Amino acid sequence: MELMNFTSLPIRKKSYGGANGNKISVVINDELYMLKLPARASKNPNLSYTNSCISEYFGSNIFNMLGIDAQETVLGTFKYNNVERISVACKDFEKDGYVLKDFASVKNQIIDSNSNGYGTELSDILETIQKQQLIDQVVLSNHFWNMFVIDALIGNWDRHNGNWGLLYNQETDDIKLAPIYDCGSCLFPQIDSELIEKCLKDKTEMNIRIFDIPTSAIFLKGKRINYNKFIKSHEYEECDKAINRIKERIDFDKINSLIDEVDCISDKHKMFLKTIIKRRYEEFFL
Repeated sequence: MELMNFTSLPIRKKSYGGANGNKISVVINDELYMLKLPARASKNPNLSYTNSCISEYFGSNIFNMLGIDAQETVLGTFKYNNVERISVACKDFEKDGYVLKDFASVKNQIIDSNSNGYGTELSDILETIQKQQLIDQVVLSNHFWNMFVIDALIGNWDRHNGNWGLLYNQETDDIKLAPIYDCGSCLFPQIDSELIEKCLKDKTEMNIRIFDIPTSAIFLKGKRINYNKFIKSHEYEECDKAINRIKERIDFDKINSLIDEVDCISDKHKMFLKTIIKRRYEEFFL
């Protein structure tokens, strides 16, 4: 897959929030995109920058493959201060009068909620889904659990209330689900070649990344949810239903082809990603 050169794209004045790397607004084929640059690898001294842009690309495409509308992404390079970095352009979905209303803002509308909008205790999230009157509760519940189980599949450790939500039209008062966005924290964006090699050779190291890490950003009784233990507990019927919905849509030939088409990562990195997704599927979904 040929990477797009983002360096000379027209830049617009729109700004974007979020903590994962710098972001600028650019135009591709007359449409607005958020260009995300890789963040510093704060958790791994062996890397200068994370692979979060590659994770963003893979994560968004896997959501779309599984029938869940996600932000369109394009991989490419951006040169700044004579340094060229792998970056990702994410299509801006705030258009035609629609603006993003993240779940934190939805949660803040529930006056008798026990926590603020960014509180990610599962019981508070589910209560908000049932009490909010902006969108059909079943639609929002199914969307949340679909997102949760796919995040479990791709190992997303940062799906908090600020990076999923709704689109609101200020002129018509219409509201609808926003596409899935901000997938840069999935698929181990700070793993390096040495650790990849270790995981491929050492079953214990691989199992840690299947069963133990990453955990969800959502809390259950004050502790971050362990995806493996939570899904296998079968305590939440809606989660089980989402597993059944999503597993019927998984096509590993397509997922593996997606990974193989990206030439800016090593063959061993590709093998690691394909292995981790397949193993998490076998352990969590079957």
